[in-house]
Amino acid sequence: MGVKARETKIVLCGGIRTPIGHLAKSLARVSPEHLMTLTINGLLAKTTLYPHAVDGVMVGWVGQGSHAPNIARVAVLMSHLPEKAHAVTVQANCVSGMEAISSAARHIILGEGDLYIAGGTESMSSFPYAIRGDRSMKELRSLDTVRANWASLLAHEGIGIVDCIEEGLNDPVKNLNMAATAEVCAQMYSIDRASQDAYAVETYRRALEAEENGFYATHTLPVTEGDKTLLEKDEYPYLRESLVKKPGMMSKAPVLFESGGFSMKEFYKLYGEHILGKTYQEGKSRATVTLFNSCARSDGAAAIIVASEKRAKELNLEILGELVTWGYYGNNPAHMGIAPVFATAMTLERAGISFDQVDLIELHEAFAATCLSIFKVGREKYGHHWESRWKDGKLNPHGGSIPLGHPLAATGTRVVLNALYQMKKDSKINYALATACAAGGLGGALLI
Repeated sequence: MGVKARETKIVLCGGIRTPIGHLAKSLARVSPEHLMTLTINGLLAKTTLYPHAVDGVMVGWVGQGSHAPNIARVAVLMSHLPEKAHAVTVQANCVSGMEAISSAARHIILGEGDLYIAGGTESMSSFPYAIRGDRSMKELRSLDTVRANWASLLAHEGIGIVDCIEEGLNDPVKNLNMAATAEVCAQMYSIDRASQDAYAVETYRRALEAEENGFYATHTLPVTEGDKTLLEKDEYPYLRESLVKKPGMMSKAPVLFESGGFSMKEFYKLYGEHILGKTYQEGKSRATVTLFNSCARSDGAAAIIVASEKRAKELNLEILGELVTWGYYGNNPAHMGIAPVFATAMTLERAGISFDQVDLIELHEAFAATCLSIFKVGREKYGHHWESRWKDGKLNPHGGSIPLGHPLAATGTRVVLNALYQMKKDSKINYALATACAAGGLGGALLI
């Protein structure tokens, strides 16, 4: 009696995603539930999967709103899936799309089902502005009182309005935003701006090459509205194409923490406690993080089939890879960008393989600063040579989140899709690792 795990291989079958739209552009008016529904239906069509074979859906969604409570269930009901299908919405910030996959695997291991659709969706363009306060205040008692007091609402003590994007990108415990965590890492690990810009230019180049060579077309579903196609290809790489043609333009981008009257001296005063082993040096401590060497805010959705090997074979599904194991690790939120180092070490230890046995790495590029910090920390702490993989084209061979964009919960699934379709392309790849950092100091890694 009691809950028992069963021994079964977990496999990843067909996967698909929307093109990634840049904030406030082509996909701005497509809701996250619609993006997810399109993706699920596209996945069913691509794989010819019988809808009633789906036991459940796990969907990551970071910007959760009241208009689509449990968006996984909303997507089930809006798609061609059966009403009986279970549905769970996951919120683990930027590793949500990975957690959706590992959550589906856990359900299978525990015998709750044999086949799930897992993924993530995000419409950062539709993140709202929110009124902060509470309903004990007479002005906020009801929608009618809000409207009646609208003109003077913000003059009332305890009532404010916030941008949910900016609020969501700020760590509430350490009180610093995600870009600041990248600058903390850059200062702490002596990652200069030139190195970050060079990394960014190369990942842009790889992404554009992959777009033109058709790599992403193998698993990207155009988003349409009636007879109109809203977006066929990832949007942001083409908005920044000039940076590859003229890399010198990178140096013209203003740094985020040394402009508008804000200085690095003030940065160290605010966040110096997190910059371990370093102090501010007049004339030497320079800001490094820019919008061009950081990932963009985006809209998009992605999904993949997670199944027991037995069920996948019964349904004649194309098996793209086996999910060997996974790991999640929490570190200091101020250093959130290096969490993949620790999640990777944990995952490899569980699998009983070495870093050198991993043939391909797909790493979420939150910032060039964090990627380069991972290269340094991984080598120093574990002897893992991330940088050599990057230089050899075995880490993000088709670019990453800096050029493609970062639709939060969809990104974790997107990096897994990158890994799977590169494995399909190159039969010499035995092991692939998909890994990402997340706000709050989380890191996730999936070994395929």
